[in-house]
Amino acid sequence: MSGTILEPGQIEASASKPPFIQLPPRNLFALRAARLEKYADGHALAAYLQLLAALCRAQQQVLDAPPELPALDARRIEQSLTHDLPPLAADTLVREDAWLRQLDALLAAFAAPTDNPAVAAALTQLRQAAAGQRKAWGVALVSGQYDSLPAALLPFLGAGLQLAWSHWLLSLGLDDLREREDQAQCPACGAPPMAGVIRQLGRVNGLRYLVCSLCACEWHYVRLKCSHCQSTKKLDYLHLDGSPHGIKAEACPSCHTYLKQLYLELDAQGESLSADLLSLDLDLLLAERGYLRRAPNLLLAPGGGD
Repeated sequence: MSGTILEPGQIEASASKPPFIQLPPRNLFALRAARLEKYADGHALAAYLQLLAALCRAQQQVLDAPPELPALDARRIEQSLTHDLPPLAADTLVREDAWLRQLDALLAAFAAPTDNPAVAAALTQLRQAAAGQRKAWGVALVSGQYDSLPAALLPFLGAGLQLAWSHWLLSLGLDDLREREDQAQCPACGAPPMAGVIRQLGRVNGLRYLVCSLCACEWHYVRLKCSHCQSTKKLDYLHLDGSPHGIKAEACPSCHTYLKQLYLELDAQGESLSADLLSLDLDLLLAERGYLRRAPNLLLAPGGGD
């Protein structure tokens, strides 16, 4: 059997190098639902958080028992990996039909509240829309063109997109994606990060991973560097006193943007998407100080959760 012989120094470097990719757990959506349910009571957006918790439960139900789906193009995935391109490229796959089956399964699994006519109307509009219209809305959402789709549809459409891409990510594995310096977009699907998470324990203790807003893939990104403009100058870390969610915002004075960071040492059971939704008052503080949020949360329409 032939192979490459590593020298002692190379062996040590290989053993100490942290993994580039962290795949999400298979009960990701259930974890999100549990966190939203735990903290919804007494929250200013309690009804909205409870609605999203139910939506996350439906996502988990479909992820555990997915509909029959067409196989992805294995050759395209192989070529993407060869050329360091995202193998689950959102800007390409969102224009195809495969993810619509996941959306339909999600809408069938979701038990909508009977006392909310606005939610009922949004679900009816999404269910009755033609495939071409749904794909057009999906293209708008993954490209950040929020004005091109009805705001009421965003959380349900976003949940369907998350479900499809997380399913593909977990099905393919993709834990052999190669690291590139200053990887600001998800290496698996090309979507922007929703937040960062500061890991604890083991080989990843103290390391930052960026969390994809679409497929939930996590990839290593050095700390103390703005993930938007790569500046390392005078970054500020802002938080609200007494917050139970382990969230701080990394604010960059160079580009006037910020990215929330979840510190697992402060909340060992924390989950990035739910922590983001539960800390929207921090976004208000950052906006008052002139910082711009560029990180999308696909369950939240920009401007609020109404």
